[in-house]
Amino acid sequence: MDRRSFVVGTTALVAAGPLFAQDTFPSHAITIVNAFPPGGINDIVTRPLASMLEPILKQPVVVETKAGAAGQVGAQVVASAKPDGYTLLSHNTGISGYAEVDKLFGRPVKTSRADFIPLARIVADPVVLLVNDQQPYKTAKEFIEDVKKRPDTLVFSSGGLYGATHLPLALLDKAAGGVKVRHLPTNGGGPAITAILGNNAQCTTQSVSATLPHIKAGKLRPLAVFSATRSKELPDVPTLKELGYDTEYYLWVGIFAPKATPEPVVLTLRDAIKKAAHSDQFRTSLANAGQELAYLDGPDFQKFWDVDGKRTDDAVISIGRVQG
Repeated sequence: MDRRSFVVGTTALVAAGPLFAQDTFPSHAITIVNAFPPGGINDIVTRPLASMLEPILKQPVVVETKAGAAGQVGAQVVASAKPDGYTLLSHNTGISGYAEVDKLFGRPVKTSRADFIPLARIVADPVVLLVNDQQPYKTAKEFIEDVKKRPDTLVFSSGGLYGATHLPLALLDKAAGGVKVRHLPTNGGGPAITAILGNNAQCTTQSVSATLPHIKAGKLRPLAVFSATRSKELPDVPTLKELGYDTEYYLWVGIFAPKATPEPVVLTLRDAIKKAAHSDQFRTSLANAGQELAYLDGPDFQKFWDVDGKRTDDAVISIGRVQG
């Protein structure tokens, strides 16, 4: 190649450079993978959030359900996705313990907390201990005392083995000393609620927001909340701590990106999610579902997750190795 050809070629490359640089994020639709079936807290939070994100990002934001294995299916889909910001994950408290579960069974770890970049925590919903309207229990103490007398009699429904609505049972068992029920793992919060409404299960621990309509309709009876203070939506329902059981647990929902997502993309997403989550329309949507914004931006969410993840690991270890 002669010098003139080299100079011309080099000039062409330099000229082309800015064209590539102008391909700013996002340039096409973004998918948020919801790791749980419709009807649960992730669905309640993620769909209105996606709607609020579209005008901010000026691109379609599609919510795609990938449920299964207490949220592990959706988590694995996003963990293996291209880290370009176009595939995100909506998940909850249960994501924290997946690695510990795999270790418990001697399996290769499929996903761990290190596989994700936390973008934002949206809500941190108090979990409530519930029975259906066919049960005689009016208080948590009545329920706990009867279960101790008749272990493995009542059926407890959850969104999946070692999932976010199974873990509170382990914490209650530890705090109350011997709460033994038969566990019915389902494929998410929605199916777990359906099971108790149909009396295929008699008790469950679910988020306030996902069960509030059924509580108001008298189909489900709240006995106690796991939060540090009483729920604003259920002011007459005591906390477990008030009743002398030292345990606390929240079902939070967060948005994640795969690890190695470029920092500029992460910053764009964090900024957009923050604006969407704090919009009046989104707050109203949460309020209509019995929810409150409990927002944590990425770095603060990471600090929270480090602590909460350890608590989740301890709950998984407490449950022990159980075949699904």
